[in-house]
Amino acid sequence: MSFQAYLDAVEEKTGLTPRRLVELAHERGFDASTKAGPILAWLADDYGLGRGHGMAMVHVITKGPRIATTHVGTAGTHRDASDTLWLDGRATRPE
Repeated sequence: MSFQAYLDAVEEKTGLTPRRLVELAHERGFDASTKAGPILAWLADDYGLGRGHGMAMVHVITKGPRIATTHVGTAGTHRDASDTLWLDGRATRPE
């Protein structure tokens, strides 16, 4: 599953775009200095997200939408089309 696919699944599960979840996380005081544990607990308690989907959100909450280019443009199952994740929802993502 690609990184972007994890974020798309988070949107499906929560009904919120990844960008909105990032905003809510920042309102709670989560930022680049926050460890994964408290963010994962919040996402699990409030939105029912498991560890994998939660860790995808931890990345964008603490590091922003840029990802390593390791799988960008590859043919593997973890491939992503870009090194920048789309946070504004599946319906608005340019294809």
